[in-house]
This record gives sequence, structure tokens and C-alpha cells, in this order.
Amino acid sequence: MLQKQVAILGSTGSIGVNTLDVIRAHPERFRVAALTAGKQVDRLAEQCIEFKPNIAVVADAEGARRLSQLLIEKKINTQVLYGSQALVAAVTDSHCDTVMAAIVGAAGLLPTLAAAQAGKRVLLANKEALVMSGNLFMQAMKQGGGELLPIDSEHNAIFQCLPPQFTKAPNPNLGVEELWLTASGGPFRDTPLNQLSGITPDQACAHPNWVMGRKISVDSATMMNKGLEVIEAFWLFGLPLEKIKVLVHPQSVVHSMVRYRDGSVIAQMGQPDMRTPIAYGLAWPERIDAGVASLSLTQLASLSFREPDLSHFPCLALAFAAAQAGGTAPTALNAANEIAVAAFLDSGLPYLQIPVVVEKTLNAIQVRAADSLEVILDIDAQTRKVAQDFVQAIVSS
Repeated sequence: MLQKQVAILGSTGSIGVNTLDVIRAHPERFRVAALTAGKQVDRLAEQCIEFKPNIAVVADAEGARRLSQLLIEKKINTQVLYGSQALVAAVTDSHCDTVMAAIVGAAGLLPTLAAAQAGKRVLLANKEALVMSGNLFMQAMKQGGGELLPIDSEHNAIFQCLPPQFTKAPNPNLGVEELWLTASGGPFRDTPLNQLSGITPDQACAHPNWVMGRKISVDSATMMNKGLEVIEAFWLFGLPLEKIKVLVHPQSVVHSMVRYRDGSVIAQMGQPDMRTPIAYGLAWPERIDAGVASLSLTQLASLSFREPDLSHFPCLALAFAAAQAGGTAPTALNAANEIAVAAFLDSGLPYLQIPVVVEKTLNAIQVRAADSLEVILDIDAQTRKVAQDFVQAIVSS
């Protein structure tokens, strides 16, 4: 069996760690070609010592110096690089054929685009690539001729529930009527808004079902994550926005559903464990052991679903509005949210001010046609500055 050569963008985050766990269980199928991280040099060094990739990338020169020293001590010959362009090199120069795109936020856009252009199998866990530059990214995938497999549990579930022909070219004759993205609702789904003013980062990051990084955990609490996923689903599956719905499903057992014209609803179910969609993407079209316990339906007390209350989740409402506006509005939405969430986690911005910062910023940024990478990056930079100014005004008041 020919081993797949895998580059993991964001190997020290939760998706990256789970990807390595699946690879570790199937050494005959997969080899790690490249690993990248930001500041977690010690953890990356441990991964390099175990998996011996061709290339390892960190954020800055000091991290690269430290990583090189740790690897030299263990006689590991991995090439160590740093910086944003090195992330692209991890895709283009590591001899990989598969790229797990798991860098959180806009930082993952350029290497993920590079993977698409190079014709790799792209396992997309970084939704921001599609939120920021959906049309450009899908064009790059088409021109590169590679395979795009969604790894977010919801989009992976929909991919599994759709006819194979539909995932290649949406066709109304296949009878797909609606996509239903499920959401846990996060830790505050039943908490009145007037009780959320003093929420701490640790409380917001205590997700009831999933083990995730801090930024995405906050996005889950505000349900901005689900709004970004709606935009991602629009680009992945080609249905109009009005046919992409969100349902709050606290148990996180049904990962998403597809409703068909004949009245059928097909759902994908499983444990809330990201190793399932990761293994599916790595081995597709085969299925392999993901190391995940079987789902016992007889032990489930109940499964419940309800529509989200947009007044309770203003970030979700803002995401729907940005999706409808189109153009660079989703780019600005993502940038403003990244600044607001970072300020909540690190700089004392109150939890309930996250949607306030996002809304003020969106109102201040003119929507343009997202017709080039230069425009997208310009709007991203402009939005971050405006959002930072709003954060500063709120925190210092």
C-alpha cells in the first residue's frame, strides 16, 4: 500500500493532535510530511521527534532557533522554517499529497489556497478559507484538480449524506432540498442574556460536548461558529443560502442532515469526536478505524432539536446578514470576530461586547466585490484596525 504523505497545518491544535492520533494508528497508510505550529515549540518538537516530518514551521525566528536546537539534540533531520511564507512551503516543498488545513483564523488562508492551487487533497478544517475567499478558493480547487473534503463535523456529515454525484456538481435532479447544520448551542444556550455579562474566558471555553481550542470554543458559545459554517456550506455544496438551516441539537449526536424532495431526511450520527471526520477525510473513499467508541442508541435518553433564537445569539444573526450581503462582508465578519474574541480572551473585553464590536465594525466597512486576493487581504487588514479601535474604546471606557 502506497503511503499518503500528509502535511498538517496547525499540528499542535486540537484538530492537528487528533489527526496525528489517527495517523499513529495507521502507520502503513500515512506518513507525516510537514507539521506547522505557532508558538507551541515544545509540543511541536515532541511531534517532530515522533513523526520525523520533512519540514516543520513555527511563527518566528526565535521559535525556529529553539525548535532546531531541540531537534539537533535528538538527531532529527527535519528542516525548520518560520513565518507566513514558510507555511506555503510546508505545502509546496514537503512532497505531501494531502493537506490537513487546521490553522485557526485568517492565518490559514494563504497555505490552504496554495494547497488548492497545487492539486492536493485538501482536508478543510479551517472554515475561514471559504468564509474569506469562497469563490477564489473554489476556483483554485477546480484549477488545481485536487480533492476537497470538509472536516468540520457538520460539513463532513452533510458530505456523507449527499449523493456522490452531488458533491462533484450540484444537480437539482438529485432532489436535495435543504441542508440542516446542527449546533450544540454551546455552554450558554439556556442561560438568559442578562446573566452573561460577567462570563469569563474559562467559562466560555468549557464546551459541554466537544474538546476544542479556545477561539473556536468562544465562537461556539456565541454561535458565530455556526454562522461561519453556513457561509462555508454555501460554497461547499452550492445551495442557495435560504436552503441552509441551523438547528440547535444539545446532544451533538446528529452531526447534520440533508432533506430531500421526496420527504426523506438523511442524518449522519456518531460520537462527538473529531477523529471520525478526520479518519473519513484521510482515507476517503475507504473507511478506517478512527479509534472512536461505537454509538449506542439504546443508551441515549433523547435527541432534541429546536430553531436558534437569534436575539439570544446576535453573532449568528450578524453572520446571516453578512452571508446575504456577500462580497467582502464575510471577510470583514471573520476579521472583526477574530479581533473581538481575542480581546475577550486576552484583553478584558466583556463577553456581551463581542457582537457589539462585530456589528459596529461591519457597519463601518464598505462591502466590495471579493474578486481578488489583494482585495480580500486589504479588507481583512482594514477591518482588523477598525475593530481594534472599537475594542480599545470599550475596554478603556
